[in-house]
Amino acid sequence: MSGEAAAEFNIHDAETNLSRIIERVEHGEEIVISRAGTPVAKVIPLRARRRSGRGSLRGRVTLPADWDSDEVNEAIARDFG
Repeated sequence: MSGEAAAEFNIHDAETNLSRIIERVEHGEEIVISRAGTPVAKVIPLRARRRSGRGSLRGRVTLPADWDSDEVNEAIARDFG
């Protein structure tokens, strides 16, 4: 958010208005949930990235030349049994 104070709800109001709170969060707002006037939680939007398809990570992931070597595979097998 751009420096604005987050909206605040007490627990009872948050329970009563959960769907409205979620809708506001989906639009980028942050919501603080308080108990007896003390903030205890913050509901924030998730910024999930969606992959656009096969190969969408091309150029973003680099693997060492030996990523599939026998030594690496044996080390992984030892680590995970």
